[in-house]
Amino acid sequence: MMDRSFQCDIRKQVLRVSDRCFDTTSLSELLELKNQAPEGIYRDLYTFLYAWFSEGETMKVQTSGSTGVPKVMEVSKRAMMNSACRTCRFLGLQEGDSLLLSMNLKYIGAQMMVVRALVGGLRVLLQEPCAHPLAAVRERIDFLSMVPMQLASSLQREAERNVLQAAKVVIVGGGAVDSLLEEQLQALSCQVYSTYGMTETLSHIAMRPLNGPKRSDRYYPLEGVSLSLSARSTLVIEVPDVCAGQLETNDCVSLYPDGSFVVKGRVDNVINSGGVKIQIEEDERQLQGLLSFPFAITSVPDSFYGEKVVLLAERPELSAKETDEYLVLLKQTLPRYHAPRDIVFVPFLPRTENGKIDRKGCRDAALRGLKIKKGG
Repeated sequence: MMDRSFQCDIRKQVLRVSDRCFDTTSLSELLELKNQAPEGIYRDLYTFLYAWFSEGETMKVQTSGSTGVPKVMEVSKRAMMNSACRTCRFLGLQEGDSLLLSMNLKYIGAQMMVVRALVGGLRVLLQEPCAHPLAAVRERIDFLSMVPMQLASSLQREAERNVLQAAKVVIVGGGAVDSLLEEQLQALSCQVYSTYGMTETLSHIAMRPLNGPKRSDRYYPLEGVSLSLSARSTLVIEVPDVCAGQLETNDCVSLYPDGSFVVKGRVDNVINSGGVKIQIEEDERQLQGLLSFPFAITSVPDSFYGEKVVLLAERPELSAKETDEYLVLLKQTLPRYHAPRDIVFVPFLPRTENGKIDRKGCRDAALRGLKIKKGG
């Protein structure tokens, strides 16, 4: 049962945005605002609130494809509130705390920040999604949700670091937190968590402490979340008050007796090269401190190996001699038979709309790059 201190009756909910308040009586105002506002976060917020306060027990949300092909799905408003209450309780958020919304409201991560504000009585400050959402912040923010790129960028400027220092808690989602960023977070006094979840679970179901005495390499499930392993050793999630039945993910994990888990990578991101199965994400983690440029490991079809491992590098092309030196370094660093056998240089790594590495795009880019190398 959800804590009674949270407001789970939509008819009584109020959202405080800067100096304005919105509730179920604001529908006509919200409709007018969303029709008049220019493209951007304000229009997206008014659109979301209009749908939230309108009659009906469900909302339409866009999945990112974590468990299959991206699609629009219909979800229960009650389930969204249950998820929001679970997060507010875990993070110790209290009525009147301030929240910064600086992510794309097309996706569930940003939408659930709004729902947390609704159920928890939090004040919302808005910033257009960008690399430096804290640049214009002049007041204390208690609760922030950011993607890794935003957090890494904010740490580079003193004024923005001060905003982070003053916060109660920061959650990071939408992508992997690399080892360099994690080390930089150790200087922050606020608690920072990496989140694990997906649209189908209405945002996160587990969190990993990234700094402080609780720092861990494991994700810990929130209250009411049950986890198990499938026959493929992928994570199976059960959250009865959020999603119906069991949800089998494509994430290969190590699951521990206390319910915590370590994500090894996606089952569909395994390269089979000469009979050796290579988990892309595990090898990428080993290279994070070694390579000074953005990169991704991918593969191309090969008549001898079946799949040939390739490093996709976001940087100007190197000479043949320098490329060979990098290939030797990779071979010395990675497990036997895991090292890339070629490097393809690209201006930018292929990414999805929400900033994640586009694995299919990487394979296509590697194939094009190798054909150009061979004069094809």
